[in-house]
Amino acid sequence: MAQNFQNHAKYVPAFHLFVLPVLLFNFVWAIVRVVRAPSGGSVEGLVVALALMLLALYARMFALAVQDRVIRLEMQVRMQGVLPVNLRPRIPEFTVNQLVALRFASDAELPALAGKVLSESLNDRKSIKRMIQNWRADDLRA
Repeated sequence: MAQNFQNHAKYVPAFHLFVLPVLLFNFVWAIVRVVRAPSGGSVEGLVVALALMLLALYARMFALAVQDRVIRLEMQVRMQGVLPVNLRPRIPEFTVNQLVALRFASDAELPALAGKVLSESLNDRKSIKRMIQNWRADDLRA
């Protein structure tokens, strides 16, 4: 299936349908145990359940942050070769959100779209992605 705005979000069934629900259930169950039978063991179980949930969420957030940094570098290099000479000095002006969204634009439409993003100070990833006509798939996302 060709990637586009509607289906580009990364969805990992094992993480989204198994790991997160199990950790959430464990956390809720730990709260129930603390309320029903407060003890050192039940409080310890709640703390561990919370730590596991935070571990999963932060691991995902850290991976996405690293991915955004790599995309920023990749897009800066790509733009050096694709943007017209008058826009190249403005590459440092792009925010991470703008670069992350623009990565889906084809080389042909990137110059005009990049110019529009800068001139209109667009920073919302979704609105920038919606403007892309010729989608360039990114299948190596975290």
